[in-house]
Order: sequence, then structure tokens, then C-alpha cells
Amino acid sequence: MAAGDDIEYNRGNVPAGLVEQVSPLIRRLVSPNPSPFTYTGTCGYIVGKGAVAYIDPGPENPAHVETILAALKGETLAHILVTHTHRDHSPAARALQTATGAPIFGCARHVAIENAPSGRLDAGHDFEHVPDHEMKDGEILQGAGFTLAAVHTPGHASNHLCFALEDENALFSGDHVMAWSTTIVAPPDGVMSDYMASLEKLRARSEAVYWPGHGAPVADPQRFLRGLVNHRRLREATIFSAIQSGHRTIPAIVEKLYIGLDEKLKKAASLSVLAHLEDLCARGRVDAAGPATLEASYSAVQ
Repeated sequence: MAAGDDIEYNRGNVPAGLVEQVSPLIRRLVSPNPSPFTYTGTCGYIVGKGAVAYIDPGPENPAHVETILAALKGETLAHILVTHTHRDHSPAARALQTATGAPIFGCARHVAIENAPSGRLDAGHDFEHVPDHEMKDGEILQGAGFTLAAVHTPGHASNHLCFALEDENALFSGDHVMAWSTTIVAPPDGVMSDYMASLEKLRARSEAVYWPGHGAPVADPQRFLRGLVNHRRLREATIFSAIQSGHRTIPAIVEKLYIGLDEKLKKAASLSVLAHLEDLCARGRVDAAGPATLEASYSAVQ
């Protein structure tokens, strides 16, 4: 959900169903699942030649799986990797494994958060995803002519991984950093403090290009990361200011900050505000007179 005028988003054409050679070692294939949350669809990536890896097969869609298999004709799928278990990224991994026998690597399985308040997006997770090998932060996967390293980047999802392609100084950034839109951080699984820490973690790295889960590549990651951090700090400041001026509920804050927002996106905007409020409450800047929830009334701590 794009929400920051201070970030220069790249909304370049990223068509679904077309296999594109986007670098010497990377081919991109976009799933046909466009939406306000997925842009033109989920970007899947074929890494290597001959014996290859496939990153983020996408949603459950038999026709798309057939498209992947056609794109891999004459090659061997050696590894399936998944950045995180949102339903637009991981379900097709199982069908691809059934068709090829390739093992599934990457993010940990996601366990449902018990007693999650109604209306939150935890149900957006693929609870059937069980990797053959869960990759830890810094773990290396050595392929045929390429090397991928796992980078744990929680925030958008607690089990979110990026994958660094050392051979091209590139990073598959999943949904943590995208050039087309601000990443949604939605409680209960999305945690703003984790997201900000993960942004800082990437700022300490040196990759020259990011290949995201949706949309075009991020060509100047360090500048873009600075913009994302500044955007979130500005959003936090405007939420705090709104509370100070008497807008003490999340619906009131959303109406003030997201003027003209499509009704379909208001639930996501509310959860994004909640993520900021959870962080502000944890830091003692805001009080909810109890747990931070969608229904709470908030006050600024002077």
C-alpha cells in the first residue's frame, strides 16, 4: 500500500506469465494474481542454468504451475525457495514439488497465532507450508553456479527471509522491500519494531540491486532504504500528532491520514496504524489503557 510522497516508487511494467531474463543468472516469471496488494502479481525467480532454484512459486494456481514447468523444460529444478508464507507466495511450492520432486528450502512454517483478534490478517498465511529444510539467518545454499544466503528480515511476516545472490551482488527482497509500494506491516504477525530493525539490517549490507516479491527491481537500494525509514518515521509522527489533536481511535486516525483511500484498503491501513501504535505503546509514547487493539482509545504520553 503506497503511502509516502517522499519515496520515488518504480511502477514499471511487470507483466504476468512472461519469462524474462533480467540478469545473467536470473529469470523472472510473474504469477497471474494482480490485486491492490500484489500489483501485477507475485514475482517468482528462476536462478541459475541447467540445475536451477525457483524462488517464491506463488499462489495455488494449477495453470501457473504448468507455466513454471514449461519455463523449466530441459532443466532440473534442484531447489524451491520461499521467502515467507503469505498465500500469494508459498502454496504453489507444494504443487511444484509434487511435479518435480525438488526439496523446499527457506522460511520456517508459520504457526497460527492463538486468540488473534478478529479482523486481522493472520489468516493470510499458508499454514500448510512445511519446508524440507528451514534456512537460518546467514545459512548458505550452494547451487550449480550460484550461491544464495538467507537473511532473516522479520517485520512484514515473522518468518520472512530475503536471499542474497552473492554472484551478482543482488538480493531477493520478498515483500520486505518493494519498489512499487510501501510494505504492509499488519499485526499480529507483522511487527513494526522488527520491520524497522530489518530495514537497518539491510542498510548495513552492500547489495546493488533488489529483486522484490512484487513489481520492478530496486536499483538504488541504500537510497531507497533511507526513504523507507524516513517514511515510517514521518508516519509515526503524524499518527502521534493526530492523537494529540484528539483523533484517539484508529478509524479516526485513518480518516485523517489516508484521505480518499479506497474502502478496500482501509482494513490494511487500520492494521498499519495499529502496528505503529503497538510500537509507540511499547516505547511509552502512547497509552492505550490496556492492550493496543483496533478498538482501543489512545492518548499521548506527555
